[in-house]
Amino acid sequence: MQLPRPNAEVIARKAEIVARLRAVLPPTAVIDDPAETRAYECDGLSAYRCPPLAAILPGSTAEVAAALKICREEGVPVVPRGSGTSLSGGALPTSDSVILGLGRMNRVIETDLANRFIRVEAGRTNLSVTGAVEGEGFFYAPDPSSQLACAIGGNIAMNSGGAHCLKYGVTTNNLLGVTLVTMAGEVVEIGGPWSDAGGLDLLGVICGSEGQLGVVTEATLRILPKPEGARPVLIGFNSNEVAGACVADIIRAGVLPVAIEFMDRPCIRACEDFAKAGYPDCEALLIIEVEGSPAEIDDQLARIGEIARRHDPVELRESRSEAESARIWLGRKSAFGAMGRINDYMCLDGTIPVSALPHVLKRIGEMSRGYGLDVANVFHAGDGNMHPLILFNANKPGDLEKCEALGADILRLCVDVGGCLSGEHGVGIEKRDLMVAQFTEEDMEAQMRVKDVFDPDWLLNPAKVFPLKASAARRGA
Repeated sequence: MQLPRPNAEVIARKAEIVARLRAVLPPTAVIDDPAETRAYECDGLSAYRCPPLAAILPGSTAEVAAALKICREEGVPVVPRGSGTSLSGGALPTSDSVILGLGRMNRVIETDLANRFIRVEAGRTNLSVTGAVEGEGFFYAPDPSSQLACAIGGNIAMNSGGAHCLKYGVTTNNLLGVTLVTMAGEVVEIGGPWSDAGGLDLLGVICGSEGQLGVVTEATLRILPKPEGARPVLIGFNSNEVAGACVADIIRAGVLPVAIEFMDRPCIRACEDFAKAGYPDCEALLIIEVEGSPAEIDDQLARIGEIARRHDPVELRESRSEAESARIWLGRKSAFGAMGRINDYMCLDGTIPVSALPHVLKRIGEMSRGYGLDVANVFHAGDGNMHPLILFNANKPGDLEKCEALGADILRLCVDVGGCLSGEHGVGIEKRDLMVAQFTEEDMEAQMRVKDVFDPDWLLNPAKVFPLKASAARRGA
């Protein structure tokens, strides 16, 4: 994966730049020792690494603003970083850039249960947002698999979703407002704890912008009352295509579960070995969860069971206790870690129409055999958010390149059937050169003009989202 040519002048002035940053930040908030900056050389897409010039860990919006102003004056690129869990290289630095980590900014600023919102700093982890309000009977809906570690700022950057996004939506559907710091050090308040703030929908522009427009330091999030109850059902099938057809039929019938999760045999086996969740021996597995009153849950599960039985399931098992529900979800939540124990892999993130699931799963199997690389599938089937895991050997010459080529073909397939390149992981560096598969030159020019307004020097999160040649031309490199 190619990175832009670093600015040699910036690297030569490292000592001067670091000294200026130390003048506005606490002593421990600036890291420039090469041995220590290696901790920031990659994110969750660990196949690509590049140590930054330095890393800074501001503790407030004011400190972020002061640091960004200095970096702009010095012409230093800045890479915002939440918890580093990005799977698309969204927080990969360049050798002339400063990593701006949000980990110290993790406070709850305000909680308003009457108006159902919470305001937090952007470094707060996803799961701890629910932790701050669950004692009062509320929760924060988006739940990425990395929710124990991922930061709200990163969720906003990538518009993250999770297993329960089928019913509750992704980050953009649960985000009410942000505090944004521009590259010039200007602090801007966008949206707030009310619906449909006046003026342009800049919140919709910021959410999913991958750190290209500014650094989000605070977020106002919608919180919801916890449902009366919830219960999952486990359904095993003899083929991926049949499981995909079952999902399409459930959605077509007008049933709206809170989650529909899919796993194929390689993933089932890895999760069972890791979590001992009691998964059946089958080719494909669906975990479908519904919620509501006991009567509503029984009715929805009965309708889902009726639809599933038309597809001759290997096993259909309703959870009968909280402990059993927890075991069912433990396997799914452990999927990425479980796969990582047995193989190197690259996790993709294409989204397709639910009706195309059977066809796409079949084609992925054919592509996998054609490239000679195994693919494990685990994803949010209810909204068609695919997460194929391409297994490869990082120590075998040529395997990474073959993996990238297969990944590109799978993502092009997603676009060809009416889907898109990303559902929640973002474009980052992984998909930037595939943007031409989904967008015309005119489309990308319009997107780049938005960045021109917010970041005219193109210093924020370099080498991401847009094809490298296009962004280099914009920077005048």
